[in-house]
Amino acid sequence: MQDLLEICCGLDVHKETIVACLLKGSVNDDKPQKTIRTFSTLLPGLEELKAWLESENCRHVAMESTGVYWQPVYNIFENALDGTMVVIVANARHMKNVPGKKTDMKDAEWIATLLRAGLLNGSFIPPQTVRELRDLTRYRKSIIEELSSQKNRIEKYLQSCGFRLSNFLTDIFGVSGRAIINHIAEHGSITAEEVESYVKTRARNKLQEIKLSVNGRMNGHQRKFLRLLLKHLDETYEHLCEIEGDINSELEKFKRQIEQLDGIPGIDKTAAAAIIAEIGIDMSKFKTAEHICSWAGLSPGNNESAGKKKSTRVTKGNTYIKRILCEVAWSLTRVRDSYLATWYWKVKQRRGGKKAIVALARKLLVIIYNMLKNDTDYDEKGDLSRILCFQFIT
Repeated sequence: MQDLLEICCGLDVHKETIVACLLKGSVNDDKPQKTIRTFSTLLPGLEELKAWLESENCRHVAMESTGVYWQPVYNIFENALDGTMVVIVANARHMKNVPGKKTDMKDAEWIATLLRAGLLNGSFIPPQTVRELRDLTRYRKSIIEELSSQKNRIEKYLQSCGFRLSNFLTDIFGVSGRAIINHIAEHGSITAEEVESYVKTRARNKLQEIKLSVNGRMNGHQRKFLRLLLKHLDETYEHLCEIEGDINSELEKFKRQIEQLDGIPGIDKTAAAAIIAEIGIDMSKFKTAEHICSWAGLSPGNNESAGKKKSTRVTKGNTYIKRILCEVAWSLTRVRDSYLATWYWKVKQRRGGKKAIVALARKLLVIIYNMLKNDTDYDEKGDLSRILCFQFIT
């Protein structure tokens, strides 16, 4: 294979050590000069590695995307050599060596050899501002899941104590339900008159059923345990509010892009923030809309043998953006007088609901890609919307 780089370095990154293999020599040299060194993953070791590569004028570095261990290494090199250093973080599945005598030094040399020949494709890594927003949006998602889990835990505990409030209230953590639960946590029981004073709005239509559903009684231990569960729920709510405040502060850097995405039916500010956090705002990182769909795992798989194409699943990709877009697609199907919703129902008749949702998620990503790339707004009634909707979609 033809070599393309005269100086390059392959890194085999581990939890405590980094093995670096530097290759130097003419592209026509079959045996370039090889230097292998080992560094610590602590900050002094990373600074030493950076200084060594800068002294060797090495402008191309590659490593595997091993867990989270590559991230501090990437952060150190991101602005090395005045930002001219090219750092490739490659998928480990795309750079496996021949099985056999495997060592850290051979792994580093193999990575450097592939890099020298130009055979490595880097993973998409957005700029630092986008990565910071991504940290917050992904953490917000985990906090919401924790809230849901805690609510289920409280509901289950109330059921075990004989309180069947969830049988008649759609949301037991609404105004009426939470007031009743707080009273039970303090006193262990609640009278029919007290229930009537707490129940508000439409919940009063089921007032008699609600009175019968809270005839249980709690002892001292049960009341204390319920208060602990409620305290944790409230603290999680406060934590979520803090995270959302930080997200709103970060979104000031992407105000124009958030406004663009917010104009698409089914996408609100929260969804727009999560989408920007995953794909960034620089669409030049993706050659075409087909490219970003493949990266997101929204492209049809390819399974062909002997000239016959077989049915297959969509490709694997970024699970976060795929989940966000599918959630948006579900909400979009309930939007009235929407071209995209109408398109979904037509596809559903032929392909089924789940496949139609994935197809709609892909269509949304194509629209978002073109809007960000061309700096245009979504116009459902205009020709632009129709062109973008049909592009790359059959």
